[in-house]
Amino acid sequence: MHYDAIIIGGGAAGMLAAVTAARNGRKVLIAERNDRLGKKLLITGKGRCNVTNNCDITTLMGNIPQNGRFLYSAFSQFSASDTMNFFENIGVPLKTERGNRVFPISDKAADIVNALEKELKKSGVKITTDRITSLIIEDGICKGVMSGKNPIYSESVLIATGGKSYPLTGSTGDGYEMAEKAGHTIIPIVPSLVPIETEENYCTEMMGLSLKNVTLSLKDTKTEKVIYSELGEMLFTHLGVSGPLVLSASSHIREMEQGRYKIFIDLKPALNEEKLDARLLRDFSEAQNKDFSNVLHKLIPSKMIPVMVKLSGIDGTAKVNQITKKQRSDLISVLKAFPLTIKRFRPVEEAIITSGGISVKEISPKTMESKLIKNLYFAGEIIDVDAYTGGFNLQIAFSTGYAAGMNI
Repeated sequence: MHYDAIIIGGGAAGMLAAVTAARNGRKVLIAERNDRLGKKLLITGKGRCNVTNNCDITTLMGNIPQNGRFLYSAFSQFSASDTMNFFENIGVPLKTERGNRVFPISDKAADIVNALEKELKKSGVKITTDRITSLIIEDGICKGVMSGKNPIYSESVLIATGGKSYPLTGSTGDGYEMAEKAGHTIIPIVPSLVPIETEENYCTEMMGLSLKNVTLSLKDTKTEKVIYSELGEMLFTHLGVSGPLVLSASSHIREMEQGRYKIFIDLKPALNEEKLDARLLRDFSEAQNKDFSNVLHKLIPSKMIPVMVKLSGIDGTAKVNQITKKQRSDLISVLKAFPLTIKRFRPVEEAIITSGGISVKEISPKTMESKLIKNLYFAGEIIDVDAYTGGFNLQIAFSTGYAAGMNI
């Protein structure tokens, strides 16, 4: 069998590329080793699928800490509004939420995957679950792929196998191996958008506790600079912290060194220190003869109280009418900057995406074609680009998938 295009990987980038190429009259085969296409898409956005971010190209580029400029051409060809139009035109109505995040109105990621599958079928794209083991390259030209001992020939091949995060969805790093054998440079793979382990063991005591409307600030102690600060949600885990704020903060850490980065959580971002002190005085005056540890429940979740007592240095059994101004000040300091020291990232398997991958210097930004091997293309997370949370990573997948699909 001979194809115009073989696409290795049936995720966001691979499916969009396949639809684009097939709509332009190409005979396309998707090789996806899972029994289902879009497995990772199904779990994005907590199963709701944050399709894109409803913003302009400048904002898109501003949310990509790694090689954003490389994507300018792909974003120009297929922007966030193009993504939205694409899905609405294939029957998925969308809505824009806080932070310009775009979701299906149904809040079901399955609607996105089902619509893409329907479109692939309609466009005549063939799908195989055979595992692709290597590329067929002759005289610097990619001429197809090997599935075990069986060659499948094609005018062009697109590798869209994803990163190394979520291996259960099929992202096991096969694509890197194929690209490396073809002579491509692989920038070391590190987790991005990943939970964090902390030095402090008091996170274990608060395991499962979720905090809303708090401000998380990430400080690099080497430069003494705050490199990220945002209001939102987070949670404590058995070894550290996770949740939207933590995942976003993790993508700002480029050189992980134990103890170098610190997190400070403002538990009361709506109150400045003066107003917080007034609030404490009011709480204390209403319960003058109560123990300090019994008054804090109005201010913080009960799971946090033992830890807060420890960090504030105030005896938990002290009567609140005996607490001094200095002690109140110490308590306010912890409430406004609850400290955590970063030990390390959780393993890459727990990351939402990976940073690193095929060097952008070896890929044409307009076409996504390899500069080293003719008729070999790349799209999506396998390329050394990654973004913050908010729909930006899926937009990278769709834009690069579209650029590759058009050029195939």
